[in-house]
Amino acid sequence: MNFQKISLTAGLYFVATPIGTARDITLRALDILASADVIAAEDTRSLRRLMEIHGVPLEGRRILAYHDHSGPAAREKIIQALEQGRSVAYASEAGMPLIADPGYDLGRSVAEKGFPVTCAPGPSAALAALTLAGLPTDAFFFAGFLPNATKARRTRIEALRSIPGTLVFYESPKRVSGCLADLAASLGPERQAALCRELTKKFEEIRRGTLSELAEEFAERTVKGEIVLLVDRARSQAVNDSDIEEALLKALQSHSVRDAADLVSEMFDLPRRPIYQRALSLGNK
Repeated sequence: MNFQKISLTAGLYFVATPIGTARDITLRALDILASADVIAAEDTRSLRRLMEIHGVPLEGRRILAYHDHSGPAAREKIIQALEQGRSVAYASEAGMPLIADPGYDLGRSVAEKGFPVTCAPGPSAALAALTLAGLPTDAFFFAGFLPNATKARRTRIEALRSIPGTLVFYESPKRVSGCLADLAASLGPERQAALCRELTKKFEEIRRGTLSELAEEFAERTVKGEIVLLVDRARSQAVNDSDIEEALLKALQSHSVRDAADLVSEMFDLPRRPIYQRALSLGNK
């Protein structure tokens, strides 16, 4: 056996589970699953199967379902168990709990009741994809799943346009083609991107290229499995003072100083204040 029984105090233990390969689970996660008084899971069948693979016995314990539909009632049962001095382990279906998975309300409620909350960290599709994508990792923004509807999705993407880091999205195979097309339309076709599919599994695939290249490729492909999309940050282009002044003079011919500054700052993706001061100076000549 690769686990050992350990003594757990009353508290909530978030447990990360593999995103594909069962052997990616940590020994500490197995120890907690073997030792917790109460076990809760987003998907009871998948956790039961994972415990069977690693020989972790339930020993009469039931696995309590905790997901988006059972939340309030299951949360009350977990808090009651904690009040009785019992330890509770919670695992989402794959990866880190709370990362595009249930658990936020549970962790917050338990902490508000004064019980300890801790985590046995482990696999995460977002971090695995960042490692493999070939895009900058010094700063990144995890945006989770985008909206289903095209209009809402493009509005959300537009709000992320200027974030100074790699963008990370989760997506379903049924929507990935439309999502890539909307990303290319909203962020620009030349932005570098990567599509990571079925990470740690037999058919793991990493596709890299511009958004337009990936959108074109996956418009014609039927894909399966879990998908992470990553998009590089916007790259500012060098702008000459003469270009800014020329644009301001042209804008001032038909716009107020304020509106001209707004137009030019947006055109060159530059801070508005210095552009406004420059417009004021030109407007007073």
